[in-house]
Amino acid sequence: MMSCCLNSITDLRSVGFGQSVPEQSLWLLRWFASEIDIDNGDISLTFDPNSFDYGSHHYHNDEQLLDPLPWGYQYYSLGNIHQQGSLRLPHYVTHPQSEHEYGNRARIIIRVWEQNVGRQTSQRIDRVYITQHYETSEHRGTEYDPLHTYRVTTNLLRALRRFFLDPINLLMSLRDDSQFSEERNTRNTWECAVF
Repeated sequence: MMSCCLNSITDLRSVGFGQSVPEQSLWLLRWFASEIDIDNGDISLTFDPNSFDYGSHHYHNDEQLLDPLPWGYQYYSLGNIHQQGSLRLPHYVTHPQSEHEYGNRARIIIRVWEQNVGRQTSQRIDRVYITQHYETSEHRGTEYDPLHTYRVTTNLLRALRRFFLDPINLLMSLRDDSQFSEERNTRNTWECAVF
């Protein structure tokens, strides 16, 4: 099963984004936070994952990485940068400016409940996960790595939305440089108090 739940920017830093977890995962999560609608804690999609937009497709959970699906729910995986769809991921996700090349490992998995309302279908997300494929050197095929799979809360998605126009501060808050440690701790304490 997955590692833990991420509720804040501090939690992101504690799991090693940019070190043991590819920086591309951070950019994918930041993009996702800006692409969804959040209203009173309810998360709604602004695109149809059935149309393969943003590298999306059904995720069948064959390796039992996540909980079994309740009736009426579906898992979708997002972030395959090589999958064709009408809507593509932005350049900062597909080509992150980082010292290391991590390829196409980062993914977001969402658990979606589809509700028919009149003639429209509403898609609500009740769970969000960030994960990654095993490294190719591990010879595990396309399985996801349970040690690098984290549930993401609505609080963290809201915090990432605030950083959408300020990616430098997001990176600064995640870097593990002792020079900025005190400043980051002060900023993160303030952020947690706000949310």
